[in-house]
Amino acid sequence: MKLSRRNICIGLIAVLGIMAAFALFGHTLAVPVPYDVLGALGSGAGALPFFAGDTKSIAEQLGSFEAKRQASTARMNEVMSKAADEGRTLDEAESQEYDGLKAEIKAVDEHLVRLKEQEALVIKSATAITAAVGAEPKAASASRGGSGPITVRSNVEKGVAFARFVMAVARAKGNLPGALAIAQSNKDWHDTTPQVEMALKAAVAGGDTTTSGWASELVYNQNLAADFIDLLRPQTILGKIKGLTPVPFNVRMSGQDSGSSANWVGQGKPVPVSKLNTIEVTLGIAKAAGLVVLTEELVRSSSPSAELLVRNDLMKTIATFLDQQFIAPDYAAVTNVSPASITNGVTPTAATGTTSATLRTDLQTLINAFVNANYDPSGLVLITTPSRALACSLMLNSLGNPVFPNITMMGGDLLGIPVVVSNSAKQVGSPVSGEGHLMVVASAPDILMADEGGVTIDASREASIEMLDNPTNDAAAGTPTTMVSMFQTNSVAIRATRFINWKKRRSDAVAYIKDAAYVT
Repeated sequence: MKLSRRNICIGLIAVLGIMAAFALFGHTLAVPVPYDVLGALGSGAGALPFFAGDTKSIAEQLGSFEAKRQASTARMNEVMSKAADEGRTLDEAESQEYDGLKAEIKAVDEHLVRLKEQEALVIKSATAITAAVGAEPKAASASRGGSGPITVRSNVEKGVAFARFVMAVARAKGNLPGALAIAQSNKDWHDTTPQVEMALKAAVAGGDTTTSGWASELVYNQNLAADFIDLLRPQTILGKIKGLTPVPFNVRMSGQDSGSSANWVGQGKPVPVSKLNTIEVTLGIAKAAGLVVLTEELVRSSSPSAELLVRNDLMKTIATFLDQQFIAPDYAAVTNVSPASITNGVTPTAATGTTSATLRTDLQTLINAFVNANYDPSGLVLITTPSRALACSLMLNSLGNPVFPNITMMGGDLLGIPVVVSNSAKQVGSPVSGEGHLMVVASAPDILMADEGGVTIDASREASIEMLDNPTNDAAAGTPTTMVSMFQTNSVAIRATRFINWKKRRSDAVAYIKDAAYVT
């Protein structure tokens, strides 16, 4: 009986179904498929891709087809030799087989020609991989036409690895070998954030000047801190402002306190001379440190929610402190301790009303001052509270359309000026002055910032903490006050220290409106 292509396909599908059923119950069923059945399926257009394997290289395909050609030739010789030995011609079956093998060899020869042509084209377009290129992963990948080396990263949230580092140090009472043992004993930490162990190993291992490359391990500490800083930076005013001028610590730089001017000069007339006031600016090393008190139960918990709580608490503590110090008018510079806020010493402009019209008038007053002082308006930024930004977004004209459509409580822009929002731009009560909501306009390129880019963590269970946001004790002269024992309350104190400093390049680089209460 001659099998049709349709019947063969249905039969094979049925066999595969039976095999799948056996496999489901843990049995293996081997079913040999005859060569002539597979041959009946054909190899031309429309053939079914049964048992398709991995794609072979051109060299492998050449070898496979040449071996197939040799096998077909050998079979043709075998068929002809058998008929010759018996002194007869080929019967019908042998004639069909012989003709089929002959046609197959012809098709293989044509395909071999195509494969060799393709191989020549590939060789001609190939790029030589030199030793220099192969030594660098990105360059080697690019030379192969790839998009870059493949890296595998953990899917834990940003900053969690840093929080685990902090929790390990806290549980070990600041003892780094103990913290390393804690990190190694937690399988989830080991599997998802191995950089925590590597950072602690780097902190434990001693370094010397004779061992080549010993400091390379310190990159794990930098990466952990950088991961946390990358998460922290967008939460702060400093991180949201685009265009601040980065500078190194303790490097003297020249700047200008006022702009020069140019004039038209008539023929034979003298050129006017304008005055350019220059200044020297140096940003010394300053550190911002915050204390976070956590319960023993929290730092011992390995649940993801506890890790996120530690991370968010550290982030909130540092971000809130830096925002207040950066924007609050009352923070003056303390020599060798802290920088002045950018609004300190600036005479504020009082709001002239509460309407959108008075807001435009007050902002025009501020912006005109920058324009008249030759500041580039493209570098201006406006800093205010989310509630003031929301009030601006809700202002409507007589037609019911937003007066300032590009601002929301999350920021945006107001009159073309980028808006940065922070709750710290609301100055009410101790220890800062009561100037209400602020609307600060600053020239970002004229604010210099030095940032080490890392966070140093220390932990203690034995310390006694003055639980105030404005502590009065200092090392020179103690002041009687209420102290809380970490040991007695079964708590852990985490101290986070970040080296950062800022300064205005020009004294008039910042102006602000106080008591901003614009609502309509």
